[in-house]
Amino acid sequence: MGYRISAIIGVLALVYAALIVKVYDIQIIHGSSYQAEAAQYDEIAGLTTPQRGDIYFVDNAGDEIPAAINKDFPILYADPQTIAESVKAGKANLSDIAQKLAFITGSSESVLQRLISAKSSVYVPLLHKASADQVNAAVADQLPGIDVGQEVLRFYPLGSVASQVLGFVGPNSSGSGSSGHYGIEGYYNDILSGSAAAVADGRDSPDVVLTIDPNIQMAAEKIVSDLVTSNNATGGSFIVEDPQTGKILAMGSVPDFNPNDYASSSLADFMNPNVQSVYEPGSIMKVITMSAGIDSGKITPDTTYDDKGYVNVSKAHITNYNLTTHGPYGPGTTMTQVIEHSINTGAIWAENQTGNDTFLSYLKKFGLDQKTGIDLPGEVNGDLSQLNPKSPQIDWDTAAYGQGAAVSPIELVDAVSAIANGGTLMRPYINAALQPQTIRRVISTSTAEQVTQMMVDAVDLAQVANINGYSLAGKTGSAFIPNPAGGGYLDKLTDSYIGFGPTSNPRFVAFIRLNTIPVTSLAAETVVPAWQKLAQYITNYYNIPPDRTTSDVIPNCRDLICGQ
Repeated sequence: MGYRISAIIGVLALVYAALIVKVYDIQIIHGSSYQAEAAQYDEIAGLTTPQRGDIYFVDNAGDEIPAAINKDFPILYADPQTIAESVKAGKANLSDIAQKLAFITGSSESVLQRLISAKSSVYVPLLHKASADQVNAAVADQLPGIDVGQEVLRFYPLGSVASQVLGFVGPNSSGSGSSGHYGIEGYYNDILSGSAAAVADGRDSPDVVLTIDPNIQMAAEKIVSDLVTSNNATGGSFIVEDPQTGKILAMGSVPDFNPNDYASSSLADFMNPNVQSVYEPGSIMKVITMSAGIDSGKITPDTTYDDKGYVNVSKAHITNYNLTTHGPYGPGTTMTQVIEHSINTGAIWAENQTGNDTFLSYLKKFGLDQKTGIDLPGEVNGDLSQLNPKSPQIDWDTAAYGQGAAVSPIELVDAVSAIANGGTLMRPYINAALQPQTIRRVISTSTAEQVTQMMVDAVDLAQVANINGYSLAGKTGSAFIPNPAGGGYLDKLTDSYIGFGPTSNPRFVAFIRLNTIPVTSLAAETVVPAWQKLAQYITNYYNIPPDRTTSDVIPNCRDLICGQ
C-alpha cells in the first residue's frame, strides 16, 4: 500500500516538474516569441489598437461634417507559417506563390518572396486598400497561407479639402503602427489615438471638432485655386478668421494634397505656409504703421505732409510705386490718403513721426515677432531682427511699408483682427473645444475705429473689393520676394489682400495671398477681385444684413492704381 502511494506521489511530482519546465519554456525561453504571435493575432482581430477618434468640421447651422473617420478596407495578407508547412509538404512552391502575388499586387516578386518567407510570423500585410479586382484574383487563386481580411484605416470623405489643416495618418517612426502627421492629426495625435486601456474598457478615443466651416473652406479653395491658375502663380493661400473670438473658419493653400493618397504628393505640399512660413507683406503693413502713429498720439488720419514722390535715406532713393504714372501727391496729403493710394513715402513719414522705438514696440504688441499659439504644429514666428538700435534708418523706413520685416500669414491676420474687433489681440484656434482667449489690448478702441475708417475709405475709393450695401475695410500688399540665394530681391512679387466686414459688427477677416507673379501685376486685378468673391460668399452664407446706404460710399475711382 505504502509503495503504491509513493509511486503515485512520484508520478505527480514528475508531472508537476514537467509542467513547471513547460511554463518556464513558454514564459521565459520562448515568451517573447509567443507574445509576438499573440499580438499578431490580436492585430488581425483589431483587439489591441484603439479606434482613432474622428475629426469633424462644423457648418453655420451647427451640423458636424465628417472630415476624418475610420473605415474598413480590404487587406491582402500572408501567414508565412502556413505557407512554410505547405511548401515543406510539397503542396506549394514559394517562387510560384510570389510570382502570382506580384501579378495581383503589382509589387516586386523578390520583395514578396522575402515577406512570405518570414516563418516567425503568422500575419504579414501584403497589400493595403486592395481593390475588388485584386481581392477577387486572390480568392480565385486559392494560394496557401494567403488570405483577405478587413483593416480599419483613416479615410477623408472630402478628399483634399483642408488637407494641410487636417494632416494625415501614416506609419509611426518605429514602424510598429500608425500615428498622425502634420496638421490636426499630428498636433492632437495623443488625444485622437486614445490608449489600449480605453480599448480594454470598451471606450472609444475622443473625437475632435474643428472651427473650420466646410462651406467657407471649399469656396475659398475654389477661388484661390482659380486665382493661381489664371495668373500662372506658383501658389496661393488664404485664411478666414472670426475677429471677435479668434476662431479659424477656413485656412488652406495651393498646391495641397489628398490625405487618402498622401504618398503620391511631395513633402512640401504637406506644409501649411499660413503657419509654417513667413513673407514680407508689403503695403498691408501700412495699417499697422498708422495704428502705431495714431495710438501713440503722433499723427491723426487728417495729419498732412508734403509728398514729393520719393525719399532719400541712407544713400537709397525710395519712390512711390506709381511715381512715374501719377507723380507726387504734393503738399496737404493726409494719412488717410496714404492708405487710400498706398503711398510709400507717407508710411515712411508716419513712422518717422512715431519714432523707431515706439514703432517697434507696436509691431511687437501686434504680435508680429511671436507665435500666435494656434493649435497647429510647426508654427514659426515673424522676423523683426532687422529693426534694432544699430539698424540704419532705411531698414525702419522700408519696414513701415512692409519690406524687410517678415511675418507669418496667421500673425498678420491676427493683427488685423485686433483692428477689426476694437483693439484686442486674440489667440487664433481651430479646436472648437477651446475657448476664446484674449492675449492683450494692442490699441485703443478709438484708434481701431479711425484705422478701420481709413481702410473703408480705401475700399470705397477703389471700388474693387466693395459689396453694395456693406461697409468693408481692406488693404492691398504687393512686395518684392527676397532672393533666397542671399541679398537683394527677385524681379517677382507676392500680392496679398486683407479685409474685414461689415465694419459695424465684423463677422470675418479674410486674407488671400498670391505667390510669385510678374512685377507688372496689379493687386487690383488679381487678389482684390478674388477677395471680393470670397467676401460676397461669406456675406451671403451668413445672411448678413446690409449696414449702409449707397450715399455713404465715395464716388467711383476709375484708376486701378488707386487701390494698389
